[in-house]
Amino acid sequence: MATVIAGVSGAIGSALAQRYLEARPEQSLIGLCRHPERVPQALRQDSRVHLLAWSADSQGQVLMEQGLQALLDAGGGVEDLIYAAGLLHDDGLFPEKRLDELNPDNLARAFEVNCIGFGMLVKTLAGGLRGKHLKRVVAVSAKVGSITDNQLGGWYAYRCSKAALNMMVKNLSVELPRRYAPVACVALHPGTTRSALSEPFSQSLAKLMVHEPSETADNLFGVIQSLSEADNGRFISWDGRDLPW
Repeated sequence: MATVIAGVSGAIGSALAQRYLEARPEQSLIGLCRHPERVPQALRQDSRVHLLAWSADSQGQVLMEQGLQALLDAGGGVEDLIYAAGLLHDDGLFPEKRLDELNPDNLARAFEVNCIGFGMLVKTLAGGLRGKHLKRVVAVSAKVGSITDNQLGGWYAYRCSKAALNMMVKNLSVELPRRYAPVACVALHPGTTRSALSEPFSQSLAKLMVHEPSETADNLFGVIQSLSEADNGRFISWDGRDLPW
């Protein structure tokens, strides 16, 4: 059985990959990301790690599918699928503070990376979820995707796309157990993590509890390993608490 991590070049994805390798030395790990050359050297040099170029758009899905299927056939299927890919900002996108800043292209890109990519990846891997043992499907979401918790507004593209991701998780939590039982499909809030994603918000971070990537990986790994069928369909914080949808 293999662990699949999408977004393995990011701070959380790479730290989670390292945590899995430490905890499961006998198991292979398949890492997906847009630029495999940006994955930390320790992962690139590990013989248990298989990296595939992948992106959330349709072209990236097609390029990855054949290579991924071959690896899964050799490894015996998927045990844990973790979607750690995410987009908050880049050279052309920054979180909106007001309605005037809404841009349709930025909204579409955020939805593509933060939600659509997850759904399409699960579709590609669905056959590998079959089996008698519990499979874990985890989408790294965000507390700001909670509709109930939103008291500040702003961050339209990120908030809306993460809320959509949460709905994707909820939908899959209904269908996957019917076809590939048993499954625990959950949305998981990682907490504020020191990374390239959070770097532009250093002043705000001073007021928050900020975890290093390795700490976040430890927290998330603990939650993921504790998942059972009873947890299917939950929105969970890094400390194990339920979050409001």
